[in-house]
Amino acid sequence: MLTAQSRLRDFPSLAHRAYLNTAAENIPPTCVHDAVSQYMRDKTEGMRGRVAHYAAVERCREIAARMIGLGPAEVSFCSCSSEAYNLLATALQLGPQDEVVLSDLDFPAGATPWLNAPSPPVTRLWRAQQGALRTADLTPLLNERTRLVQVSLVSFLNGHRLDWAPFLAAVRSHAPRALVSVDVTQALGRVALDCAGADCVISSTHKWTLGIHGGCIVGVPARCAKAMTTRAGGWFHLENAFGPDRFERAVGKPGAASFAVGMPNFAAIYALDAALRYVDAVGVDAIAAHADPLVLRLESGLQALGFMPMAAQDPHRCSGIVAVVSDQSGALHAALETAEVHVMHNAGRMRMALHGYNTAADVDRCLEVFRRFAK
Repeated sequence: MLTAQSRLRDFPSLAHRAYLNTAAENIPPTCVHDAVSQYMRDKTEGMRGRVAHYAAVERCREIAARMIGLGPAEVSFCSCSSEAYNLLATALQLGPQDEVVLSDLDFPAGATPWLNAPSPPVTRLWRAQQGALRTADLTPLLNERTRLVQVSLVSFLNGHRLDWAPFLAAVRSHAPRALVSVDVTQALGRVALDCAGADCVISSTHKWTLGIHGGCIVGVPARCAKAMTTRAGGWFHLENAFGPDRFERAVGKPGAASFAVGMPNFAAIYALDAALRYVDAVGVDAIAAHADPLVLRLESGLQALGFMPMAAQDPHRCSGIVAVVSDQSGALHAALETAEVHVMHNAGRMRMALHGYNTAADVDRCLEVFRRFAK
């Protein structure tokens, strides 16, 4: 991932293109291809294959827990972050007497369950200033009625990386009843997770972790298990799914286990296990040490051309994302595609994402196209 040789070996599809779109879709390493193939071999064993399937879940639980700083019993899996947040809503059962704080840099999955509740809680919006979330703007939104504060460690929108410690201190001080949920989808596998003390950790699996669609990691510390136990129907998460009283009551497993309401997506879990072990073997610190200078190189190059990033990078705490807005975005995106430079384009926003498989040549290739559109 970090050398020309390992890049070509593990990501052969990157040989002739600059792929700067990991914040939307990753390029899985070849070991993930092998893991999905192994799932299919196990699947062909029919019911016997479930022995291998369940073993894969436990292997993946161990590495996922280690990478988000929790124990295996505090981690479970569901199908996507949207499912996880909707299940979280069943656990909290918030109503009009409660308040939820959201940020305008958050992904819709973490924001909309509260808006669509039958009796929705009051939502308060923490607005970014110049692309960044400031604790001073958060504290006036917090009070005794605040039950949940939902944030992303790294914003999908502009790459802003939350300054976690002062944020968490403000919540604990000004909203003592509030639980803190953090989406680490745009962080896990790319930056060190500095979100200790969170009450719920959620991550999709098809971005920086290098897994595939159909998976989601949910982490719930044991101290929060009672408050974070879902009230959903299903079977896989129930203690008495096939017991004699199963039509009289549903007894859910507590905490993280309650988020796995149905049969696991074994293919996604095989893939995630291989992907996380690949990332772990390379080392998140090594990935950051390699990719952060590329992020700063891209940011400074864009600024020199007159394209101002939506959020400034902290050189000591980079995220993997640089985003700009351009009134020429349509033509610019077409030119990038023609040059085999792949970025995200949406509503005038161009978002570039740099992982451990990116190179200085990728950055320069991207900047060369932007140079044609410089004002």
